This record gives sequence, structure tokens and C-alpha cells, in this order.
Amino acid sequence: MVKIVVLDDYQGVALSLADWSKFSPGTEITVLSHNLEGKQEIIKQLGEFEVISAMRERTVFSADILNQLPNLKLLVTTGMRNASIDLYAATELGILVCGTEGSAQSTSELTWGLILALLRHIPEENMSIRKGEWQKTVGNSLEGKTLGVLGLGRLGSQVAMIGQAFGMSVITWSQNLTEERALEFNAELVTKDMLFAESDVVTIHLQLSDRTRGLVGSKEFALMKSNAYLINTSRGPIVDEPALITALQEGWINGAGLDVYDEEPLADSHPLTALRNTILTPHLGYVTEEGYRVFYAQTVEDIQAYLAGENPLRLLNPAVLGRERNMKA
Repeated sequence: MVKIVVLDDYQGVALSLADWSKFSPGTEITVLSHNLEGKQEIIKQLGEFEVISAMRERTVFSADILNQLPNLKLLVTTGMRNASIDLYAATELGILVCGTEGSAQSTSELTWGLILALLRHIPEENMSIRKGEWQKTVGNSLEGKTLGVLGLGRLGSQVAMIGQAFGMSVITWSQNLTEERALEFNAELVTKDMLFAESDVVTIHLQLSDRTRGLVGSKEFALMKSNAYLINTSRGPIVDEPALITALQEGWINGAGLDVYDEEPLADSHPLTALRNTILTPHLGYVTEEGYRVFYAQTVEDIQAYLAGENPLRLLNPAVLGRERNMKA
């Protein structure tokens, strides 16, 4: 009996968005719809499974945890990058780690949803009209404003082009960004300090790494205009969260639209939830039916290839080949 577990299916849609019936009758599939909190719960709940399907970075698979999952042979993550998985440890233990494709478009769409909701006070006006009130706020237009894009990769470039369609000027910065790359998207490469000082909206589209952790902090918030906004749909730890809370509480910046946080799920008692100048979403950047259909269909493909003894699909740790854990008898 091959035991498979699908993690973090919060919406209860995993089994309906792909054909899991392709597996043999000797395959047992378990779906967990709740978040596993802490190392001991992860080990306790997942110890029996040979195959784990993980949703993005919701569950941590550190070396310590992987060492205590003796039955694990295949770990599939949605997406082709997962900072919560220790790939070196997985390789040393002979665990195959495979990924899936995905779409960056959904995250750039959400980025603009947050920007528009903030500048036009959409959530507040939505609540007001339901209470019989009418036109309680005065919003801001995007045309003529400056959009500061941190990171001009696949996501950042999409966001930049949409900003230009709104009539915004786009400036950009990241540690390795070249002027040629910036000009390719009609953006102006500036210094980091200049980006924060001149932007009306700063939006983050960087990968989380040792270089980017805490990249946006008190210094950057002090440089920003008091009527400027910060958007983060990338990764929470890129922003110094306590510094952001201070900047919002003390009016250093006008507001923030956040889809990512230091710790997820965000606690209902978190200070950010008490701030009226924030719009908070629960890491929805990749959460679309279209994206999930790709995630789960390719997860099934990855598992099928493994069960058939074929070459792994979308393998994220190729050094593991030749040292895989033996299949159970």
C-alpha cells in the first residue's frame, strides 16, 4: 500500500481539480485541510506517508524534520521553488523532490488588486454602502504617479507594464539589475534610496534569500513619502515587519497592501490586523482555479512517474539520482 498525503488543502478542492483516480487501487490518498503547526505535529502526522504533496511553502521540511520521516520517498511541491524544503538534506536522505509549473500572472493581478483597493479605498466604501452611507472617502488616481518596482523579473516586469498602462512612470532597482533590463520594460534604473524616496507606490517582487531578508526596514520607510504605499506579494521576511508596523502606526507611510507575512497563517491577534491603513490577504497570489489545476494535475503526473519507476518529472534535486531510498517491499 502506497500512502500519499496532500497537505494544506484549505479550500477542499485538491481532489476535484485533478484526476487522482489514475493511481492503482492499492494507493491510499489522505487530504489534510488544516495547517500543521510545529515540528512535532508535522512529524506525527506525516510519518507514515511515502509520498507527500506540499502546497508552496506552507509546511516546513527542514533537515531535522526530514530525518524523522523514514517512510518518505517522494516530496512534491507546487511550483518550481520552495524555500521551506531543505533540498540538500532531502538529497542526502535519498528523497526525490519534484515540482510543478505555475503562473506568475495571478500574483501580478493580485498586486494590482491591492494597489487599486488601497488608493481607491474600495474595502472601506464597500462596507459603508452596506450601512446606508455614500461616498465616505476621496481616493487617488494612478495616472502621473511613480511606481517603484523592487525586482524586475517575471513578476516585476508584468507589474511594471501594467503600471505604464495606467499612465504611471516606472522606476526600478534590485541588486543585480542592469540598465539594459530596465530599458527593456521602459523603466528607469535608480538607486535603492531613490526608489523609496520618489515612489508613490513601492511594490516588492524579489526572491527571499540571505541578501533580501530584511531588505526593507526603518531606513527605507523613513525615505518614503508620507502619502506613499507599500505592496508586498513576494515574501514576508523581505520586509522588517516590526519596522513596517511602526511606520504604519506613526504615519511614516500612508498604507500597505500585504499578501505575505513573517509567519503564516497570520494570527488574528497580530498587530497588522488592528491597523486601518492596511489591506491584508491570506497569501492569495497563486490561489486561482487555473493555477490550482496546473499544480494538482502536474502533482499527479509527478507521482505517476515515481510509482511507475520512470525518470522523475520536474526534479528539483537531480543530485539525488542513484541514491534514492529503496521502495518498500
